[in-house]
Amino acid sequence: MRGVGVDQVIADSGVAKSTLCTHFRTKDDLIAASLRRTDESWMGRLQEAAEAAGAGPAQQLVGLFDALPASFDRHGFFGCPFISAAVEAELESKAHAATVEHTRRRQERLTGLAGAAGAAEPAVLAAHLGLLIDGALASGRLLQDRAVVDAARTAARAAVLTRTAQNPTTAT
Repeated sequence: MRGVGVDQVIADSGVAKSTLCTHFRTKDDLIAASLRRTDESWMGRLQEAAEAAGAGPAQQLVGLFDALPASFDRHGFFGCPFISAAVEAELESKAHAATVEHTRRRQERLTGLAGAAGAAEPAVLAAHLGLLIDGALASGRLLQDRAVVDAARTAARAAVLTRTAQNPTTAT
């Protein structure tokens, strides 16, 4: 965010400055719009990974972690745009609000799946899984090592198994 100026955005996008300014009055508006679009895409990838893992909610909770390796494969790994924006954006900014909304949406989805999987405290399990997702993305950026995804997936499987009423064979 801070490291990319509007001139670089214009140069990289090929859009005229007047066109960019017509659609986005401020850099914060541009960043927030980008984060909202990324949210839609990321939530879709998480959903696809969950559904590919199986029909059971416990399987899907663990399967969400299968979406993370793609983050490591796109043009080098630069970390989670939401974590980056949350660190760099002012608390009152539209960009920060977009990161909070993304996290809220993700946690609602995780809480719903945790409840469907039989967790006695779905929000607690969802919070643990959210931390594992964020931690894997942040550590992946820092270490540039895909092994963090495997570690997060293993921890997610253990959390799902211990916090749900599911048969251990249903959580892959």
